[in-house]
Amino acid sequence: MTAASKTDTHAPEPHAADSHDWIRVHGARVNNLKDVSVEIPKRRLTVFTGVSGSGKSSLVFGTIAAESQRLINETYSAFVQGFMPTLARPEVDVLDGLTTAIIVDQQRIGSDPRSTVGTATDANAMLRILFSRLGMPHIGPPSAYSFNTATVRASGAITVERGAKKAVKATFSRTGGMCPDCEGRGTVSDIDLTQLYDDSKSISEGAFTIPGWKSDSFWTVRLYAESGFLDPNKPIRKFTKKEMQDFLHREPTKVKVEGVNLTYEGLIPKIQKSFLSKDKEAMQPHIRAFVERAVTFTTCPECDGTRLSEGARSSKIDGISIADACAMQISDLAEWVRGVKDPSVAPLLTALGRTLDSFAEIGLGYLSLDRPAATLSGGEAQRVKMIRHLGSSLTDTTYVFDEPTIGLHPHDIQRMNDLLLRLRDKGNTVLVVEHKPQTIAIADHIVDLGPGAGTEGGTVCFEGTVEGLRSGDTVTGRHLDDRAALKDTVRKPTGHLSIRGAATHNLRDVDVDIPLGVLCVVTGVAGSGKSSLIHGSVPASAGVVSVDQTPIRGSRRSNPATYTGLLEPIRKAFAKANGVKPALFSANSEGACPTCNGAGVVYTDLAMMAGVATTCEDCEGKRFLASVLEYRLGGRDISEVLAMSVAEAEEFFGDGEARTPAAHRVLERLADVGLGYLGLGQPLTTLSGGERQRLKLATHMADKGGVYVLDEPTTGLHLADVEQLLGLLDRLVDSGKSVIVVEHHQAVMAHADWIIDLGPGAGHDGGRIVFEGTPADLVAARSTLTGEHLAEYVGA
Repeated sequence: MTAASKTDTHAPEPHAADSHDWIRVHGARVNNLKDVSVEIPKRRLTVFTGVSGSGKSSLVFGTIAAESQRLINETYSAFVQGFMPTLARPEVDVLDGLTTAIIVDQQRIGSDPRSTVGTATDANAMLRILFSRLGMPHIGPPSAYSFNTATVRASGAITVERGAKKAVKATFSRTGGMCPDCEGRGTVSDIDLTQLYDDSKSISEGAFTIPGWKSDSFWTVRLYAESGFLDPNKPIRKFTKKEMQDFLHREPTKVKVEGVNLTYEGLIPKIQKSFLSKDKEAMQPHIRAFVERAVTFTTCPECDGTRLSEGARSSKIDGISIADACAMQISDLAEWVRGVKDPSVAPLLTALGRTLDSFAEIGLGYLSLDRPAATLSGGEAQRVKMIRHLGSSLTDTTYVFDEPTIGLHPHDIQRMNDLLLRLRDKGNTVLVVEHKPQTIAIADHIVDLGPGAGTEGGTVCFEGTVEGLRSGDTVTGRHLDDRAALKDTVRKPTGHLSIRGAATHNLRDVDVDIPLGVLCVVTGVAGSGKSSLIHGSVPASAGVVSVDQTPIRGSRRSNPATYTGLLEPIRKAFAKANGVKPALFSANSEGACPTCNGAGVVYTDLAMMAGVATTCEDCEGKRFLASVLEYRLGGRDISEVLAMSVAEAEEFFGDGEARTPAAHRVLERLADVGLGYLGLGQPLTTLSGGERQRLKLATHMADKGGVYVLDEPTTGLHLADVEQLLGLLDRLVDSGKSVIVVEHHQAVMAHADWIIDLGPGAGHDGGRIVFEGTPADLVAARSTLTGEHLAEYVGA
């Protein structure tokens, strides 16, 4: 028998290492998951679908990705782990076959005012090296071109302990690129002192009007009153020149107040450190309102907003400074980099060019490197994070994406799909949480969760192929081929909002009349100027209520009842029914269980190991004192009310003994936006992105304003929920409101009364109105990218 025939008859046994082709999850119980068990194929593209709140993120991010990160952290020494975030093991029975997970989520990139697109990627670092090598005149190392590095000079005597000790004179200097006037922020602030204090009052009479500055606060009001520099009983307007100088501008000085060593400094530097060093978007609403009221930000006159020192701006390559390079549109900057020819930095130019080309590849070529990171939308931030992974040589890695198509025009979704497939074809496992049919269609494997949201979800309804999902009887399967039809008749405008000469960002002197009294959709490819037109040009005097994409923040103590203001009328109703104080019915105030401080759980810190949360034994997780739970309204105590869903509570407070109109109105709005299943006391930290967006929308529906501006309200919404959103938009318009929606979803475009399409491209290729009219006219004309995709969507 020949060697070949021997080989034919005895096929080699499969290698043991090739048997691990699945990520196995058994008995997952994170958040609302109900003993979920799934097997996910490796080196394939798996899409997780289901209504918002069905448990997709809990399974993908809270279970698979979280455990992968925790296991990687455990490979480090205990010393190193002490510096890393401590992660608890997810509630799951079996979780094996995991690989290293790279999470690309929608969390905003840094909230530091100095964070830009360039600093968030490697582009700025490479540009700084390039200018330090080729820039003329030569001003120093890469740090000399960094707006995050200040110039430092020092000199003095140092003692050298070598043989006979002797003191020698030494000088030290470091050249930084930071503009000394604005400290690398690009803007300078001017503080309106009348918003900080009432100068007709003394400090002891409560002169300060700064949020959080209470009269008994040891670190603020009492520090000023008892510092010894000021007379706390004298009205501020009667302060002497020296007292005023000490009050507003004094340098940090050590003082002793009631035997405690504290640092006193002038009011203006204190405000700058405590409020202005933080990103305004990350502040609580009342703090942000105070900052907007008290502080005006203007472009730094010294550096003209470039953030860089004069030296950094003077050094140029072919007539271009690093400030000019960072201000260029990234697609143009890539062209300029390709034009720089110098063999000494050839590898650097290749790497920089590849990074800049990656921006264009994922549809972000319209950005500039000096764009503040805080101004990026959730979708843009997610795509910026993807840049560093595009050219990676890593394989057999798990990439986890959270709705990567958010903020993308239908025209750009194909490009994102190609990117996901490219990552998969390199031998990686790609897990995507997604609602868009175009991305669901390219999946190798589908996991559909549901059937409902919250407590009605958390189970696997379907596992298999796209064809199987289409024919399966699940909510996603039934709605996968949904197509909204164009309306037969459209509403007539009751007036117009005129915008003239809009030139914010890339807008080119745009003149447009936005119709009022109708549903108006503003659309166009990502970067075409939609947000610049609506958020940057619509006059504030128009009574605008803006619901943007900034994420709502909240601790584990925050819940839908506290966020929407619902708890206030509920507490008052309980207090009135029982003849006691409303503060008793707050878990953050007098009624809180003293053992857990109203948290319901007791947290035990275990140093570098994950902390443990155990249900409080005294209140049994109810968060309130036992005496408070004896007070009832309509036969229920406060903990039972907070355990209700929105739908239950709407019925409870609608009539009978517990009838509370103020609470009922808030609950109606929550039900209107499709959150009837949400628990009133459910921590905000457990809500999905789509749920948070709708919670914000419900809150803003109470605002008194004639014009509602919604920024991509379909973000995080399942196909089945889009129909409900359209009904809500119709109700708003029919009640006499004007609704302007910045949106890419074709169902919303088809449902509009009027469409304003910007383009034709992104960045400097956009910024113009390319169509105004009804959806039917846009489909008939097919004159723009949006028109082509909408026509294809409605089957015209």
